[in-house]
Amino acid sequence: MHFDFSEDQLLFQRAMRDFLEKECTPGRVRELWATETGRSRSLWKKLAELGICGLRVPRAHEGMGMDEIDFVLLLEEAGRAALAEPLIATAAVGVPLIVGLDNRELCDQWLKAVAVGEAILAVGHPVSSFVSDAHVAQLLLLTHADELHAVPRDEARLTRQVTNDPSRRIFSVEWNPSRATRVATGTRSRDLLAAALERGALGCAAQALGVTERLVEMAVAYARQREQFGKPIGSFQAVKHMLADVQVRLEYARPLVYRAAHSVARSGARRGLHVSMAKAAACETAVRAGRVALQVHGAIGYTWEQDLHIWMRRAWSLEQAWGLGCFHRKRVADVILEPGVGIGPGETFRADAGEI
Repeated sequence: MHFDFSEDQLLFQRAMRDFLEKECTPGRVRELWATETGRSRSLWKKLAELGICGLRVPRAHEGMGMDEIDFVLLLEEAGRAALAEPLIATAAVGVPLIVGLDNRELCDQWLKAVAVGEAILAVGHPVSSFVSDAHVAQLLLLTHADELHAVPRDEARLTRQVTNDPSRRIFSVEWNPSRATRVATGTRSRDLLAAALERGALGCAAQALGVTERLVEMAVAYARQREQFGKPIGSFQAVKHMLADVQVRLEYARPLVYRAAHSVARSGARRGLHVSMAKAAACETAVRAGRVALQVHGAIGYTWEQDLHIWMRRAWSLEQAWGLGCFHRKRVADVILEPGVGIGPGETFRADAGEI
């Protein structure tokens, strides 16, 4: 099978890159670290105007009605720019989750609001101990036992957790489940959560590709200008081999992510397997790229003034979100070691396999 992106999809990716190069500079990322929320309402609104927030929103609710194949390149660009806004939780996971509930009241209340940049969604999942961006969300989609609940933020009590990434804001959430907030139970709830995991992990994998690409670019640029023994350190074979190894890993991870996007968009029978392969490969490559880039930079790479650590920290954050590498590798191993066993709806999750 031949798979390639359309001209329109590639043009959309180019527009996203141009936009983020202007609106999400390293300096702007650092500025947001110092703010109370770590997020920018104006930037979120501009993303909505570009069509990103409503990309998965059906056209009937003023969205673009596109799928994961259209979205994957845009999420890759978000990682390349170290964009911290909650695109994964809101646009990639939250919107399809609300659509999947087939609850007219929820759809009418929230989908258009997301599409025009007036609402943010946060999603809690058993695979993760904490909820990302709960502090800026107007609606929290949370789990309780075998149930899925839609909880307004003012009905939840949030406790911020310490992270090593200033762009990452995660919270423990306390709330009181009720019949009024319950929107799905049993098998239906499990199926929706399985789909949410696939989309969340896919989003992290796509962003990890962009993070890796940016880390390699930074390391190569520094290796060309930094001299030792009268020569650029990039001319040394050991440095060349380290950077080439990361680039090769990136090129192997990229088709896994694109295949996972196709499988999720087309509801492929083994989409869970494809997503776990992509998440493990892409995020592990991003973490490795951070180590190599730091080694190339040497001691100066540890300084706060260097932008390198913006993307290193993003790599760590993406690795921890929507299932650690060990969780996804086990999912892949279960299929390989037990032929005929698929990864699909209705599976169970462990909280300790997710964020830490």
